[in-house]
Amino acid sequence: MDLYLKGKTAVISGGSQGLGRAIAKELAMEGVQVFVTARNKALLDNFKTEVVAAGGAEPAIFVQDFAAPEAPQQIAAAALASLGHVDILVNNTGRSQPLDVIGPDAAWEDSMTLDFNRHRQLTQQLLPQFMARKQGAILNIASTYELRTINASAVAKAAVIVWSKQLAGSLGQYGIRVNCLQPGLIDTENIRRFFPGEKRRQFAEQEIPLGDFGEPQDVANMAAFLVSPRARYITGTVATVDGGMRHYPF
Repeated sequence: MDLYLKGKTAVISGGSQGLGRAIAKELAMEGVQVFVTARNKALLDNFKTEVVAAGGAEPAIFVQDFAAPEAPQQIAAAALASLGHVDILVNNTGRSQPLDVIGPDAAWEDSMTLDFNRHRQLTQQLLPQFMARKQGAILNIASTYELRTINASAVAKAAVIVWSKQLAGSLGQYGIRVNCLQPGLIDTENIRRFFPGEKRRQFAEQEIPLGDFGEPQDVANMAAFLVSPRARYITGTVATVDGGMRHYPF
């Protein structure tokens, strides 16, 4: 299926590894000019080499610590200078933050900064050009794991979902679509550390109808569709890619 993405431009945060890397590569393979930002230059360089070797559109890379106060402004300015305009924004950066029931304020503040505020701020930096052009697609990567313990990142990502719904309601008049994608347990470095050895197999057999964790490509496939013109009438929604693990609607 042609997603009609060739020639589009996209900004992807946290795109050097894991889900962000898979999404950025899939878009590049669809002919999108991607602008990928992360803080690890070696991983970004490796990503660029991999995409070019695979025959994808050569990506632009930008080294930036997303948590830094100046990150949203610097990423937006560099992206617009590189791409000219932005058609697609994928807000992906995040880091799991398990905490005790009574957790330190600093950890909560760090998660809200990284997993919510910086995404909101980057989006706001790019919204004027989206609105002026009366088009665009914004995809926010959230969290779908139904935790029974405290995780500040998951709380921040829940805020992203509510904010996304509000944005979708406000921006539809400009032809801008805003959606969320909730991954389940995907085989990434961020998840592997919580499910070592047999723990992964045992959990998957008990909790995931499809019997195993997903792959980053599974998320990338859905992401590419949601930001494409094929999804032109989809906005304000939350799509899950979790092998059936989710029990309850959000």
